[in-house]
Amino acid sequence: MTDADVIIVGAGPTGLMLAGELRLAGVRPLVLERQPELRDIPKAGGLGGQVLELLRYRGVLDKLVAATTGPLPPPRFPFGGVHVDLTRLPDPPMHALPLPQARLERVLEDHALGLDTEIRRGHEVLGVRQDEGGVTAEVRGPDGPYEVRGKYLVGCDGPRSPVRELAGIPFPGTAYPEVNRFAHVTLPDSVRVLDNGDLDIAGQHRISAGFTRTERGVFAFGPLAPGALMVYTTEDEFTQPEDDAPMTLAEVSESVRRVLGVDLPMGEASRLSRYRHQARQAERYRDGRILLAGDAAHQFPATGVGLNAGLLDAVNLAWKLAAELQGWAPDGLLETYHRERHFAGARTLQHTQAQVALRRGQDAAADALRAVFLELLADEPAARRIGAMIAGSDFRYPLPGADRHPLVGAFAPDLALHTDQGGTSVAELLATGRPVLLDLTGRADLHEVAADWRHRVDLVTAKTEDRPADLLLIRPDAHIAWAAGIDESADTAAPALREALATWFGDPAAR
Repeated sequence: MTDADVIIVGAGPTGLMLAGELRLAGVRPLVLERQPELRDIPKAGGLGGQVLELLRYRGVLDKLVAATTGPLPPPRFPFGGVHVDLTRLPDPPMHALPLPQARLERVLEDHALGLDTEIRRGHEVLGVRQDEGGVTAEVRGPDGPYEVRGKYLVGCDGPRSPVRELAGIPFPGTAYPEVNRFAHVTLPDSVRVLDNGDLDIAGQHRISAGFTRTERGVFAFGPLAPGALMVYTTEDEFTQPEDDAPMTLAEVSESVRRVLGVDLPMGEASRLSRYRHQARQAERYRDGRILLAGDAAHQFPATGVGLNAGLLDAVNLAWKLAAELQGWAPDGLLETYHRERHFAGARTLQHTQAQVALRRGQDAAADALRAVFLELLADEPAARRIGAMIAGSDFRYPLPGADRHPLVGAFAPDLALHTDQGGTSVAELLATGRPVLLDLTGRADLHEVAADWRHRVDLVTAKTEDRPADLLLIRPDAHIAWAAGIDESADTAAPALREALATWFGDPAAR
């Protein structure tokens, strides 16, 4: 007897996203979170990248935009101690929302609860054991210890993941000595942001906009609103601070003084956070019936990418777990979660470690490297490439058949569609979390191939301008599993479509 189909350990963004996706797929998750209530401790200050498109496809993005804390920032993003300026591009490949993590979690929790998800706060998982039939979690709740049983268990419990430790999954990598301090503060009258972006302190000290490097560390700032400032420092500290200990405004002030050698008067703080950078990736994202997602599976030595990656983990995993639980998954489907998301994590790890090399050098050669890098970014193709890299949209999954069409493995573009019932879009079609076979040319010769899977895959016939293919088979995670080339003959398209449907959506006769 199981208490849930899937036990999710951790009610952070990844765990909550996974819970909502599982409910969309008809699966019963149970979320266990050791903290007794949603905490307002500042962590991530925004959300950006590829996952914004995916959240729009699920109909959640409007709620997130409504929860933002200010106007949408211009597309200008830190990368290895410099800024990638995408403001001159009419369609930048990277966008961000100013959304504190606590607000993101509230929106995702409301979404999951609206789908009838059970979330237990104040319930800490102390042990896990698995067998052929499922996973048992040993839990300490407000009323004492108990056990709960699920068919699968997913650790979404952060970089120090107890689930990962209990499963014995190695987490190799590097911890860097940088301690980063981040604050949103008000400014007294003695401090002004000048018209050219520089910071003037009491008419005695001027700090240039951007990154200021000294032999003691790095200082950066950015205006938030009239009279408010974002302040950031990074210093090498080889003693381990307690990251969970609340940071104070005095700690930030002392760090600024050490780095700059001057005092920066600051008023009240609305956000204070401290973090270290690590570069780690779990050797495997699955051990039998135990899986990992989010920071439990990877840690990246740069800001702004971990949250994006974790939410994408959740969406990739949910429909595959549902297929296993519902009995129609083809052989090896769940293994593709590790293969695809480990591949994506390794890609993110590569460019974030490149950022480490770019930002940590403090000599003249390192300054020259950053100057050359910025010069290259003045070219639009380079800026687009780096922007897409930050967004996590610069790669394709290495799926079967990727060599037959350039869209296979890519995120599905949000095509504007015209059907017999009126206008729609790829985003609207994917709002239910079901896979879609999108016919853009009325290929009745291929409908018969797909007919056996219609209970599992939605068949939609539509027209669009500038069609990229005749047909697109789009998975629930919005990635293209198969595509028919323009005017491709049924002799080649039909067997390839049948193989793709069987590869991803199993035997149509399975329950």
